[in-house]
Amino acid sequence: MTYIEIGDWAQLQAAAQAVRTEVFVHEQGIAPEDEWDAEDATALHAVLLNAQGRPLGNARLLQPTPSLAKVGRMAVLREARGKGYGTRLLQALLTEARRRGHKEVRLSAQRSAEGFYAAHGFTAVGEPFDEVGIPHIEMRLVF
Repeated sequence: MTYIEIGDWAQLQAAAQAVRTEVFVHEQGIAPEDEWDAEDATALHAVLLNAQGRPLGNARLLQPTPSLAKVGRMAVLREARGKGYGTRLLQALLTEARRRGHKEVRLSAQRSAEGFYAAHGFTAVGEPFDEVGIPHIEMRLVF
């Protein structure tokens, strides 16, 4: 059994940091100073936990404008991948974006995850780019 908690940074920081540190810093080699930013404080965070309360995945939702939301920092621990957890996290944040009245959701997808987001209705925008040494592509979903 797993469940998703949605809340602010004060509530979910420890759980989100555990997942992001494992995936982004240790697995992908992103420098810690590139992983943490001031947007965590204003973002809505979603963390997927197992029955014992261990965090297995997370993502965040930013609100750059009233009509635009941005999904970011989406990650699932290596041993928990392939079980639909990423889909559940993404759907939870898309539901929240719709509830807030956003008309569009954008994200910067790692190229290795482009197919995952495309399967959820996102389309690529513009040219690929490098972010912290990893190839990315901007993607969008219009409601």
